[in-house]
Amino acid sequence: MTATKPVTARTAAVALAITLVIQVFTALAVAATAVLAPAIARDLAVSPKLIGVFVGLVYVGSATASLASGGFIARHGPIRVSQVCVLLSAAGLAALPLATAGAGAGFVLIALAPIVIGLGYGPITPASSHLLVRTAPPARVALTFSLKQTGVPAGVALAGAGLPGLALAFGWRPTFIAVAAVGIVIAAVAQPTRSRLDADRSPEVRVSLAGVLAPLRLVLRKRELAELALTGFTYAASQMCVLSFLVVYLTEEMGLALVAAGFALTVANVGGIAGRIAWGAVADRFIRPRTLLGLIGMASGGCGYVIAGSAAAWPTAALLAVCALYGATAIGWNGVQLAQVARLAPVGHAGAVTGAIGFVTFAGVVIGPPAFALLATVTGSYRAGFVAFGSLSLLCGLWLLRTRRK
Repeated sequence: MTATKPVTARTAAVALAITLVIQVFTALAVAATAVLAPAIARDLAVSPKLIGVFVGLVYVGSATASLASGGFIARHGPIRVSQVCVLLSAAGLAALPLATAGAGAGFVLIALAPIVIGLGYGPITPASSHLLVRTAPPARVALTFSLKQTGVPAGVALAGAGLPGLALAFGWRPTFIAVAAVGIVIAAVAQPTRSRLDADRSPEVRVSLAGVLAPLRLVLRKRELAELALTGFTYAASQMCVLSFLVVYLTEEMGLALVAAGFALTVANVGGIAGRIAWGAVADRFIRPRTLLGLIGMASGGCGYVIAGSAAAWPTAALLAVCALYGATAIGWNGVQLAQVARLAPVGHAGAVTGAIGFVTFAGVVIGPPAFALLATVTGSYRAGFVAFGSLSLLCGLWLLRTRRK
């Protein structure tokens, strides 16, 4: 194992900053297709509802890579793994503009690109958890994880705010190429931090199937970790349905323009950013993480019901307020959960355990959007999906509160 040095405040700040930037980019890469779904669907002559299948494929790749990431992180270090992940996400985005309508090679690209993006997205959180649990101040673990996790809604907010305008001005294909180029720059910028932040890497670690499955077995054996995995499964499914279908719902059923719907998604993600920071501070100081996660789930479920009952006649301010609160709850839970996972993981294994729980969490995401799309197809409305997944969040929150232990 490479020798490590005492963690300084500067090292902690650099670790948080670089993991946050990487999280923002990979979240933007995942959200890009959902945000521009109406334009892409029109160009490729497919239904916008198929975005649920696309997102599901992204998270098939994410789940697989998350589960397998522990050994790679231990062997190569979290920064090196994150650099490779950024480049994979960029490659997936760059491949999409080559797709064309109809069957053939273009159709194959549409199927493969989301898997490649997912392979890049999956290990990002385990890698950052491995790093941040070592560098974060002990009294601010939940807040540090929550600050890093603001990169997810921040990336989606950037996608919602910027990509529709760029697509209208230049087309969605050049927009994707430009975003991929940004990823290459970010991977290069991370390189100078590698020697310091990957100092605990162990080149002698071997990656094997047994090693890949060991953290998952640990999660299933330890009740507290298994409960956090189940919570992640439920909440992530609801979160990804909001991120994937809010723009399509607002444009197709509410009659909003694409730019206006993209702005509503941005507002939801700004709410998610504020929520993640606030919930992290609350979990460190005032409310136990399990109780807080239960309250967040109940509030998220309520917001799902409200958005399903929204109408085109609503004032814009009212709709945006609901979107902000929905984001603060449905998107804001993740940092609290991840910090608790890192606390409960064996010393030195936070990345591997986070990867295993991420595998379960991503399974919820894989199932969620396609199920939402199926509900929309069967009922002829996206509202049924918001009600269904709002109910799941509400029930999970109630379960966390009723079964909490001293």
